[in-house]
Amino acid sequence: MSYCSYLNTMSGPQKELHKAYHDNQYGFPIHNDDELFARLILEINQAGLSWETILKKQDGFRDAYRNFEISKVAAFDEYDRSRLMGDPGIIRNRLKINAAIENARTILALNKEYGSFENWLDSHHPKPLQEWMKIFKKTFKFTGGEIVNEFLVSTGYLPGAHSANCPIYPQVLKADPAWNRK
Repeated sequence: MSYCSYLNTMSGPQKELHKAYHDNQYGFPIHNDDELFARLILEINQAGLSWETILKKQDGFRDAYRNFEISKVAAFDEYDRSRLMGDPGIIRNRLKINAAIENARTILALNKEYGSFENWLDSHHPKPLQEWMKIFKKTFKFTGGEIVNEFLVSTGYLPGAHSANCPIYPQVLKADPAWNRK
């Protein structure tokens, strides 16, 4: 079931929460490295949980992870790890917290070679999901198949964010015609 049709099974505040993400973020191109990193961290934290849980905690994550500024997260130390473990506004999982910090450091290293996280992603595009999974597994922490798939679909690197008959689909394509990565 696509996210588009999944929305039709919801009502009330649950639907409003998901619809806001679906209509304004999901599948739209992201050209800001901190926001790409934010999406990766949110996808990692969703592992084993519902996406609704993550959407409800999005603001908490943004606060706890210093607006997802890669350089700030890469500089997190033991104090920050403890602070994050005690923060009820995020998912308090040591493996996921460590992955966020280590992945920020990895992105900084990639930036030295590629200029940006986006350039690194673009340098590997297009690839089928299986190849992306191998690249992410080799490069990042806590990036299993579903995390990689959702990260790439939600940022437009893989197709499938919206069904062709979804009213948002044309908006995603219009957002940046060069971005149409199908």
